[in-house]
Amino acid sequence: MSKMFVKSGDTVMVLSGKSKGVKGEVIAVSPSEGKVIVKKVNIVTKHVKPRKMGEPGGLIEVESALYASKVQLVCPKCGEATRVGHKKGGIRVCKKCGNEF
Repeated sequence: MSKMFVKSGDTVMVLSGKSKGVKGEVIAVSPSEGKVIVKKVNIVTKHVKPRKMGEPGGLIEVESALYASKVQLVCPKCGEATRVGHKKGGIRVCKKCGNEF
């Protein structure tokens, strides 16, 4: 298990790929794979089979996981994508303005 610099509920900006520059909220984090799922980013089409009577099947759009190295945390104070520093006690700090997360 490796530690992640982002947590569920954080706002991040995508650094590369087809969704470059998009800000979104982290829905889920997978530390074992080193991946995150961000709301309304990396949308893929999924084929779904109806499982219950009356449940619709077909194509649905869902967010897919992307590597955590492709996202950067957005500071709530300065509003910019920034690297994350750490203080004693596990407190995350913005490298640009020094604000604590």
